[in-house]
Amino acid sequence: MNVRDALEADADALASIADAPTDVMRNLVHDRTVRVAEDGNHDPNVDVSDSQYDGSDPEDLLGFISFDARENTVHVTQLDGTDDACKRLLAEPVRFAERESMAVEVLVSRDADRDTIADAAEELGFERRGSGPRFNGSPTIRFRMEP
Repeated sequence: MNVRDALEADADALASIADAPTDVMRNLVHDRTVRVAEDGNHDPNVDVSDSQYDGSDPEDLLGFISFDARENTVHVTQLDGTDDACKRLLAEPVRFAERESMAVEVLVSRDADRDTIADAAEELGFERRGSGPRFNGSPTIRFRMEP
């Protein structure tokens, strides 16, 4: 599995993973730090211009994470993908935060399909810190890692 910075050309693939509009994902790539995990068999030197997508193919990407830093905390804003990809991707903001002596926080929806992210957070050493804000009416759980 390779982890790299997301490109604007990845917007269609990210939209497919996140079930979100492509323009929203394109803006995300511009506004946040976004990393993608791709299959280790993927050759990054292959020309993807023949794809039906503007850039990368959703089948090439295993997941993505977006995060930003404010004050003394790195906030994970989105995380989605396979179990292994979520774990590997969540380690990205943790490494950044460790270098900068910052905390890391991730909010996980209480939906049953989000156990992958909660499991990855706990495995990396995040602690549950109670309830987070509601998003679209759904409750969240706050996970935090202190420096």
